[in-house]
Amino acid sequence: MKQRAHQRSRAFLGAKIVFNDRNSTFDCVIREISEGGAMIKVENALATPDHFTLLLSDGRRYECEVRWRRINSIGVQFLGAG
Repeated sequence: MKQRAHQRSRAFLGAKIVFNDRNSTFDCVIREISEGGAMIKVENALATPDHFTLLLSDGRRYECEVRWRRINSIGVQFLGAG
C-alpha cells in the first residue's frame, strides 16, 4: 500500500471549483482534506477540468490538479494557496 505524504482529515466543507478565467464554477463538497490535497464530491467528475481554483467556504483558496476521478468524486493535489 502506498504511504501518503500528508495525513487526511474528514471534512464536510462547501466549496466552488472555479475555471475558464473565473467565468465558470461548479459547487462541490470537500469530504477529506490534507495539507497536500483533497477528496471532493462533485456532480460530474468527467466535466471537471484537470486544473482549477478551489474556493472553500471558510475563505481558503487552492490551485489544484486532478490526480484521480470516480463517478462523482475527484482527488486533487494542491499546487499552492492562491
